[in-house]
Amino acid sequence: MNTLALGPQWLDPDYLIETFGLLGVLAIVFAESGLLIGFFLPGDSLLFTTGLLVTTDVIKQELWLVCVAVAVAAIVGDQVGYLFGRKVGPSLFRRPDSKLFKQENVEKAHEFFEKHGPKSLILARFVPIVRTFTPIIAGVSRMNYRSFIIFNIIGGVLWGTGVTLLGSALGKVDFVHEHIELMLIAIVLLSIIPIVIEFLRARGKAKKEAAAEPDPQGPASGAPNQGPRGRHAKR
Repeated sequence: MNTLALGPQWLDPDYLIETFGLLGVLAIVFAESGLLIGFFLPGDSLLFTTGLLVTTDVIKQELWLVCVAVAVAAIVGDQVGYLFGRKVGPSLFRRPDSKLFKQENVEKAHEFFEKHGPKSLILARFVPIVRTFTPIIAGVSRMNYRSFIIFNIIGGVLWGTGVTLLGSALGKVDFVHEHIELMLIAIVLLSIIPIVIEFLRARGKAKKEAAAEPDPQGPASGAPNQGPRGRHAKR
């Protein structure tokens, strides 16, 4: 099965699976779940393709075993990200930008974590880039370790097994086989919807705050009041 590469060939899920097999999939899931260098990796489309290839016997392992392995890789990846965040701490926010590191990604993940609290560990799993940095931010914020473990496991299982099972289920549909490249594009588009929604909400909030600010040229600017009381005084 040849899929449409949505970027460089080395980021194409079909190419990655064909070249590195299931171990490569697990390594990518691990890296994207908590290593700074993993934010650009194709997690969603990779898991979807993995499930599809299990159903078509291209990947020979049992589906339940693949799901368990993917979930464990995702959970361990977040665990490493959390410990890294606890060790690095505030210095992460002072790290200069580079080709593989952008400060704005850290800030977005921090805002996401502050807004949603512990449940962000579950929600972030389904948001590219944010899912890489959120466990690190949880470590920086010194989130209660027991709470982190609980939400980390829930998020890892829901995302890791959920997307893989979705690929497996749709892999039995002929339309999916005939239009696999469209399915991968749809997965990518669905994965960025939360980012678009969050951007639009932040933009709308900024406009409302700007509209609520007092006009610097209005009465509050210190201009004398020329109301009726002022005219009485003049008489």
